[in-house]
Amino acid sequence: MTTRSGARRAPSGPGRPRLVKPKRDAASARDEILDAAAELFTRQGFTATSTRTIADAVGIRQASIYHYFATKDDILVALLDTTVAAPLDLARSLLADDRPARDRLLDLARSDVTQLAESQWNLGALYLLPEVHQESFAEFRTARIELAEIYASLAAAALGDPDDKRKLLPFRLVESAIMMRGDEQRGELTEHTAGDLVDTIVGAIDSLLRDNR
Repeated sequence: MTTRSGARRAPSGPGRPRLVKPKRDAASARDEILDAAAELFTRQGFTATSTRTIADAVGIRQASIYHYFATKDDILVALLDTTVAAPLDLARSLLADDRPARDRLLDLARSDVTQLAESQWNLGALYLLPEVHQESFAEFRTARIELAEIYASLAAAALGDPDDKRKLLPFRLVESAIMMRGDEQRGELTEHTAGDLVDTIVGAIDSLLRDNR
């Protein structure tokens, strides 16, 4: 995974030996750290999670984390990057596509909402952390703003009016999957899951674009 938001990377290499056998199904120790941090940050919060807790969840020494990430903030930067990097790459490519704007927007929305709804951990919820307002997360915020602007540009083209305020809604409808996942984790979606609602969210965006009253 390539970090777009400038996280400081510690030197690469083998690191120190593990305390126990790997606890997580991941391609590398770095990915195991990210997986453990994702679980802990989304379940108990960023502030309440220490690097020692992350290390224990992975089965490595705490000092080994700093071989891959200079700070706990850098772990969060890398996790946030996973939520915006692929959607932004797709969004940029769709801007250059010559298909109707509505089709391009719906393709983007379906890909994005599926990622948010069906990824292992509800990483989209990390957007809401107060720490994300700090300067160390500025590049992530810039990337997310660019993604939102592409959504709005495609929506305005589909609506045929650059001043139509409905252009702001598709991005927010996509991000509703984040809150739905939270409801799902609390058992408040009854028999539904956030993944079950992907078609519903994309359909709502489609209806919004078709309604020209």
